[in-house]
Formats: sequence, structure tokens, C-alpha cells
Amino acid sequence: MSNAGVVPISNWQLALTVILVLISGGVAVWLRLGLLKPLLWGTVRTFVQLTLIGYVLTYIFAVNSPWLVLAMLLVMCLVAARTAVQRTPNVFNYSYWLGFASLAASTFLVGSIVVELIISPVPWYSARIVIPIFGMILGNSMNGIALSLDRLYSEVRARAGEVETLLACGATPWEAVRDCVQVAVRAGMTPTINSLMVVGIVSLPGMMTGQILGGADPLQAVRYQIVVMLMIAAAVAFGCLLLVLLSYRRMFNAAGALYEEVLRSTK
Repeated sequence: MSNAGVVPISNWQLALTVILVLISGGVAVWLRLGLLKPLLWGTVRTFVQLTLIGYVLTYIFAVNSPWLVLAMLLVMCLVAARTAVQRTPNVFNYSYWLGFASLAASTFLVGSIVVELIISPVPWYSARIVIPIFGMILGNSMNGIALSLDRLYSEVRARAGEVETLLACGATPWEAVRDCVQVAVRAGMTPTINSLMVVGIVSLPGMMTGQILGGADPLQAVRYQIVVMLMIAAAVAFGCLLLVLLSYRRMFNAAGALYEEVLRSTK
């Protein structure tokens, strides 16, 4: 007889996952990668953070208050923006609030469309639906905007002579870096597009796998996964474009010339 519903994992079974960490750690030690300490620290943080969020979500789902859901989403946006900042150390004059604005705008726009028009839960602010949906959008958008912003600065740095020549010929900052903007947005969107190409063939994504493990009909799980993949693609595209458009002007001073700091790499 097949299992129905979620198959529970006991504390002992969860502890056995340490075996997987030992495998990763063994590779890091054998090849002297210098990654053992961050790997162990990341494992501890994973256990602690996910356990804590489990208790937090249990409470939020039980209360199911729209204000509590909104507060949770804003905190998630703040943390995601901070993480994106940390992933772009080579970007001069980066604004934390520009990252937050881009993430919040793309997440709330795409998330609202998905929740209201496609899933339509009752009530509309159902925490059990809204928080996971917005969380998936945020996680992927965070990676996308970090990639696109870092690529924007690296492209301008690599084409500094071309950009400065265009400026000297009377081009506006936008005209001088337009090609760099295109490359940057493309870089941020490429991983998501690659995922669209191989989903269901090379990989079975997390949401679909989770629903199937929870006993859902595979065809219904596929429908949800299609929605998830397309909403992520839309959010990443909008978030990358918005952040790059908000950020490129900060590379230039009041006279329209490139800041010298833009041309220096910290790597």
C-alpha cells in the first residue's frame, strides 16, 4: 500500500543528514578548498534558521492576520536586499534601499498577480499561500539582481574607454552605457531562462517535489510548478531591469563623467 500524505521525518532521521555534510566536508578537506569552516557554519545556520522559521510560520499561519503577513513579507525583502548587497562587494556606490525598492516592487507586483488572479485563495491574504509564493519570488529575484548589478559594473569597467569616448562625443550617460545595461539584464535573467529550458527533464523543482512527497496529484503539482517558474521569470526580469535602471546613473557624477571608483575593482 502506497504512502498517502506527508511522510514524517523523525529527529533521529534528521540527524542522519549529517552524513551528507561529512561527504561535502570530506571533499573540501581532501582538495584543500578552505571551505570546511563555512560549510559547517552554514549547516548550523540552516538547522537553526529553518527550525526557528518553522515555529514562526506555525504561529503566523494560525493567526492569519493580513498585517502580520505584510510585516513578514517586508522583513523578508529587507533581508534579501541586505544579502544582495553582500553579494556585490565590487559595486561602487551601491544603495541598499535601491535593492530593497527593486526587490519589493518586483515581488509585490508579480506576487499579487499570482495570488489574486491565478491561485485566488480565500481569504486573499492567506498566509499559507502568500508567504511561500512571495518567498520563492524573493529568493530568485535576489540572485538575479545581484548578478545583473555586478555585471553592469564589470561591463562598464571593461568598456571604460568606449564609454568615456561616447561621453566626450556628447552622449548622455544612458547612451554611453546602454549596451552594458543590456548585457547586465541578460546576465541576471540567464540562469532563470536556463531553468525554464530543463525543468521537468533535467530537474524536478522543489515545490513540485514537495507537493508530490506530500501526496498531491503529480498533474496538479505540475500546474503549480508552471505557475512558479513563470512568476519567477517575470519577477527576475522586472527586478533586474528596475535595479539596473535605478543604479546606472549613480556611476556618473554631476558633470556626467564616470566616477573614478567605478573603474577600480576590489577583487
